[in-house]
Amino acid sequence: MKIGNIEIDSRTAALAPMAGVADRAFREICVSYGSSYVVSEMVSSKGLTMCDRKSKKLLALSEKERPAAAQIFGNDPEIMAQSARACLDYNPEVIDINMGCPAPKIAGNGGGSALLKTPDLAEEIMKSVKSAVDIPVTVKIRLGWDKDSINCIDMAQRAEKAGMSAVTLHGRTRQQMYAPPVDLSMIAEVKKNISIPLIGNGDITDGISAARMLEETGCDYLMVGRGALGRPWVFSQINAYLQNGIILPEPPVSERMLVMIKHIKLICEYKGERVGIREARKHAAWYIKGIKGAAAYRQQVGALESIEQLEEMAFRIVRENA
Repeated sequence: MKIGNIEIDSRTAALAPMAGVADRAFREICVSYGSSYVVSEMVSSKGLTMCDRKSKKLLALSEKERPAAAQIFGNDPEIMAQSARACLDYNPEVIDINMGCPAPKIAGNGGGSALLKTPDLAEEIMKSVKSAVDIPVTVKIRLGWDKDSINCIDMAQRAEKAGMSAVTLHGRTRQQMYAPPVDLSMIAEVKKNISIPLIGNGDITDGISAARMLEETGCDYLMVGRGALGRPWVFSQINAYLQNGIILPEPPVSERMLVMIKHIKLICEYKGERVGIREARKHAAWYIKGIKGAAAYRQQVGALESIEQLEEMAFRIVRENA
């Protein structure tokens, strides 16, 4: 599959742009397990054009995570265009426009999935961003704002008309947030109505669910979000199933803990231990989900203050689950 002139292996999957989660450390870990494409955490177009330090940090892309897209959000066409140009300083291969985020903080201010309610403005934003940069531009959308306003076909067609190189479709409405079900039939309908690549997203958690998304929708590529939380090896599982029909089991607890430690050490390396350990608590909680004694360990996770405490807890978990 190609996004513009960027070639991507369609038998693999991309890591979705999850705010507060899919930072540089997590993206690099997922790429090491076979994610063939990553997208940055979403960055405020206003913050970026105002030279906000936090926005710039979110755009840091390393050579270990290529090809990569920089994702921006906002509802002003000119500011979105300016922010897209600012993203070029970080050398992304693609600019991605967020028109799917359901978070009240984003949608409540007219960005993210709120743009599904204003398709003319959404199209103007896409055209403005496309004209501002000379690299491929993509857009991420949902089915619609709610079940009574499903407009993903129209939005995808507008995206193609505006010059987008691909569309990512999360198979839920904004009203659903992340509640089931994901509507594969609507993803299939969108695929039938556009000629640019369609990336399917929603409830992909293993090789079987990945294959189902491809088979039932006809989409060109896959994007994994929450299915990778505490499970970056999900990309290896997807790749093994799609390429060879092999179902890889979940790794043993000992391996899970080693990956957790490696991941959290990377966070601390990039952000400093004080900030990194605080952010690591949520990741640690995901890594220990489902293991023996997880409920008790979650309380310890919430009080983590150092790498040493994390390693000590991980070793205890391994011993108790041997």
